[in-house]
Amino acid sequence: MPDDRAAEAAPDSFVVAFEASTGPFEVTVWREWSPAAVDRFYHLVRVGYFDEAPIFRVVKGYVAQFGIPGDPAVYDAWRRLPVVDEPSIASNLRGRVSFARGGPQTRTTQIFINLADNVPLDTVMSNGVPGYPPFGEVTMGMAAIDSLNGAYGNQPSRRQREISAGGREWLEANFPGLDWIISARLKEVLMPR
Repeated sequence: MPDDRAAEAAPDSFVVAFEASTGPFEVTVWREWSPAAVDRFYHLVRVGYFDEAPIFRVVKGYVAQFGIPGDPAVYDAWRRLPVVDEPSIASNLRGRVSFARGGPQTRTTQIFINLADNVPLDTVMSNGVPGYPPFGEVTMGMAAIDSLNGAYGNQPSRRQREISAGGREWLEANFPGLDWIISARLKEVLMPR
């Protein structure tokens, strides 16, 4: 659940170590790319938000998306705290990480990793808001991302209400074999570049 730490500014740059069902990977984050997104990501990692989160959308050659936890109350609390919209400073190249959204002020907890160079996502309009600003990139373990189960493509992402209400049990019954984030932990704070 959000707490007082959610008001703290994140470090300028840091590394988060993920353990996924397909193996480890690391995401390096740069505040200059998207400060509000970096703050949110930092807070989510610090409270263990991504632990046991399904990677529910894997579209090969496009994106892998996660950010709905198993506990509906936790998801509900965080999704009510939108991240302000920001311009795209960096580009959505392969391995870069951005928040998903569906319109103005709708970035909350769901993030995606670009599986290819998706430069059109830098400026594409989403219900009147341009672009999906990256805030970091996978700097180790892209093989674990490339190995994610993409058999269902976009199908689970069309059932987000059911995912958020039914959690892991619902997903395993309806989309068996999905991959998961096991844990996400702050590994290191980097010196400003």
